This record gives sequence, structure tokens and C-alpha cells, in this order.
Amino acid sequence: MLVREAMSRDVKTVNPEQHIQEAAKIMLETDIGALPVGENDRLVGMITDRDIAVRGVAAGKSASACVREVMTPEVRYCFEDEDAAHVARTMADEQIRRLPVIDRDKRLVGIVALADLATLAKTGYATAALSGISQSGGNHSQRSS
Repeated sequence: MLVREAMSRDVKTVNPEQHIQEAAKIMLETDIGALPVGENDRLVGMITDRDIAVRGVAAGKSASACVREVMTPEVRYCFEDEDAAHVARTMADEQIRRLPVIDRDKRLVGIVALADLATLAKTGYATAALSGISQSGGNHSQRSS
């Protein structure tokens, strides 16, 4: 099964110059916890509700701080024509709960989340991904550099 068969296509994005309050409102309105950050038609980062809480609020930033100040600039992504099992393994290895999905022209076309893979329960993709994601530690830290 390919990623395009499991991903969500209706993806909201934010600009790096938008305020974190705007990003939080979009997350609230759409009931999601992460947004791809796009600039000049390119994916330049991801911002999560945790980024806003930890890198934003806990660090003393105001609601008018720019998304760029708290986003994660290193973006892991997958291609829409990749095998879903391979992507699930990547999510497990990297301890990532959601990945932006791009086409071969490197345009954002969707996002695949652990929940999307869970809908493919008979495949076991979600179990494999969740097992890796649930391990303590990992490459992603919320601490500022």
C-alpha cells in the first residue's frame, strides 16, 4: 500500500512569519497538533502544539512571536508514492507521529499521521510505528539550541 492511500490531503499550513497565536488557533479549529510551515511554495519546517508550549510559552515568548522562532526547521518527510510499511518504519525509527507528504516535484500534497496508519489496522503498520515512537529518548528534543 502506498502512502497516498492513507494520508490526509486537506492540510493546513502556516507561514514562518505568522504569529504563534494564529498557528494555535488553526490547530484548535481543525483539531490537529501539528502544522507544516511553508514559505515560497516550499516546506521549511513544522510547528506543533508542543513547540508552542515549550519553545514559546515556557520560554517566555508572547503570542505575537513568529512561528519561525519556535518551529522545528529540520523536516522529515515522505513521498506520496512510498510504501506505507517503509514510512511506518521511518516514523518508528525517528519517533515521529506525523510526516508531511510531498510529491516528486517536492510540493506538499498531504500529511500522514499515526492515526492514518491505524486505519490500516490489518497491515500492522501502526503497531510497528507506535512501538518505535513509544521508546524513550529519540532524535527530537524540545530544548532550544
